[in-house]
Amino acid sequence: MKRLEGKIAVVTGASSGIGFAIVQRFVAEGAKVVAFARNRDRLHALEAAHPGQVIAVSGDVTRQEDLERLLKTAVDTVGAIDILVPNAGIARVVSFEDSTADAFAAQFSVNLFGAAETARLFVPHIRKGGSIQFITTFLTQVGFPGLAIYSASKAALKSLSQTLAAELAPKGIRVNSIAPGPIATPLWGSVGLPPEVLGAVAEKITARLMPGAFGQPEDIAETAVFLASDAAKNIYGQEIVVDGGYTVG
Repeated sequence: MKRLEGKIAVVTGASSGIGFAIVQRFVAEGAKVVAFARNRDRLHALEAAHPGQVIAVSGDVTRQEDLERLLKTAVDTVGAIDILVPNAGIARVVSFEDSTADAFAAQFSVNLFGAAETARLFVPHIRKGGSIQFITTFLTQVGFPGLAIYSASKAALKSLSQTLAAELAPKGIRVNSIAPGPIATPLWGSVGLPPEVLGAVAEKITARLMPGAFGQPEDIAETAVFLASDAAKNIYGQEIVVDGGYTVG
């Protein structure tokens, strides 16, 4: 039997990278998915590829009206849900010297506040036995120059996940997080570094990875399937690190 047969999921940041891979794996495991992202064309292509299993909703997690429209669409079309993955996120390299309040707000608005508000809106509509999975980063455990804002936003999200695990357990909702390591996604190319610098950084990072290569979005999607399945029914408030061994080397 498919591990997510009959389950209903909502995934944000679903049009590319990790979010896209999670939608694909959830569908393959039998789930119906409400997929949310800013890229309308990519979302509708995803919906067309999985008729009856993917419902596309375009919008931005930093816009309250978009999140409320996502909620309404989900409730109107599928009712209560079983799995929520507030995956939408951004990463920008910013020196500490340039880490102004506005620079903090730009990344926190998506990575922390967008994820938290998505969860807050959906909690009343998650069935008993359901789960929430936040997407953090291996950088909650190690430091990396230029990523203070990004890492801080994800560390706050990790703490939120642990607290919500305790708060929502009496409602029958499990909360955990997945911390991807270096993953080959479009996010990597959007951090704001010149290509030659990005290549040098990638080479340095790869040297610490035990498989000798960046991970793939499917690696995170597979972990998401496990955490959403009954096999993880006794896992609460954990951050599962999927980083190719970077943090142990």
